[in-house]
Amino acid sequence: METAVHQTELIQKVEQALDSIRPYLETDGGNVKVLEITREGVVRLELLGSCGTCPMSAMTFKAGLEEAILRSSPAITGVEAVNITPAF
Repeated sequence: METAVHQTELIQKVEQALDSIRPYLETDGGNVKVLEITREGVVRLELLGSCGTCPMSAMTFKAGLEEAILRSSPAITGVEAVNITPAF
């Protein structure tokens, strides 16, 4: 993350990737928020609404959110969610 311009462009790419998934999350009463993109290129997310407490949130994160974000830019090195509900 060298410059503020690069950071802004990266956030826009991540948001575009998330916008492709948001309608599915919203159908079930959920959403997602980008908390930050670290200097190392890790996107930190917060799952909102029912996504924050859903037992399927780990699968939604891995198969949907993480995959879409990683495809959005080669500068993204990882994706973390701060509040995934563990599956039992």
